[in-house]
Amino acid sequence: MRAIDAGILICGECHQLNRQQDEDDGHQHCTRCGSVLHARRPNSLTRTWALLLTAAVLYIPANLLPIMTVNFLGSGMPATIMEGVVELINADMLPVAAVVFVASILVPTFKLVGITLLLYSIQRRQPLSARQRIVMYRFIEWIGRWSMLDIFVIAILVTMVNFGNLASIEANLGAAAFGSVVVLTMLAAVTFDPRLIWDNTDAENDDD
Repeated sequence: MRAIDAGILICGECHQLNRQQDEDDGHQHCTRCGSVLHARRPNSLTRTWALLLTAAVLYIPANLLPIMTVNFLGSGMPATIMEGVVELINADMLPVAAVVFVASILVPTFKLVGITLLLYSIQRRQPLSARQRIVMYRFIEWIGRWSMLDIFVIAILVTMVNFGNLASIEANLGAAAFGSVVVLTMLAAVTFDPRLIWDNTDAENDDD
């Protein structure tokens, strides 16, 4: 049974449990902090879609624009994410190349696709159990903490790899676009109300 079925509302600010009541003005307030109570986050799906679509649009320049320039012996060309990975491999920086590839390509792509599938399955009531959806959501939340790793790696490389004409690394416009994608996908995961997973799942699917 869901809390809302038992007439219980949770405060989004202090997490106090409140018994649902009929208020004259249509708004019930938390008994502890006084915040307006909502059964679900207002416009959660709409806001998540807006953030997700914006991130998807910015994902294109994030991958097409140069993200960094790796200079060796006084020569170097601006490189996109994949070109930067190749450059790092050629420079025998395999661990760094692996980190950049996973954090810059695999993680953002999975988050965009994962959140999209989650929203679509909820709105269209696709044959996906609540347990499958919540596992997907928790995994997206878990990898979200690593989303900024590649930006930190580039920042560290720019700071540490600076040996004049011998070797240097510079950040480019693609890094700013990619940083925006990371922030937007993180906000999309936060804006999404996971309780909608259970609201939009048939009871018989919960037992799958």
